Amino acid sequence: MDRLFFAIGAFSAFAAIAAGAMGSHALRDKLSADMLDIFEIAVRYHIYHSLALLAVAWATTAFSGWWSSAAGWLFCAGIILFSGSLYILALTGVRWLGMITPLGGIAFLAGWIALAVAAIRR
Repeated sequence: MDRLFFAIGAFSAFAAIAAGAMGSHALRDKLSADMLDIFEIAVRYHIYHSLALLAVAWATTAFSGWWSSAAGWLFCAGIILFSGSLYILALTGVRWLGMITPLGGIAFLAGWIALAVAAIRR
């Protein structure tokens, strides 16, 4: 599981950096200031939680068990739901996607709690 989360985290960080570069260069003149802010929030949370997946890779070795794996999958879900919905919202303007974003935020929060529980239950 440690190698899986490390690989997912590394690929996800690559995608976050690529999205950030695209936002800074290719989208700056194409998106409104509000939509560009939304895109940048998506990138910020995407990179934070990609790095968190690297920490989970270590945690699955140090704190083996269900909780550390759950943290990794929750971070993956959060990246897809939170950052993914914000990317699509910024690029398309489809506002109903904003209803999905909080589910990703909840997944992020639950992931951090799961990681803390993994450490405590060690």
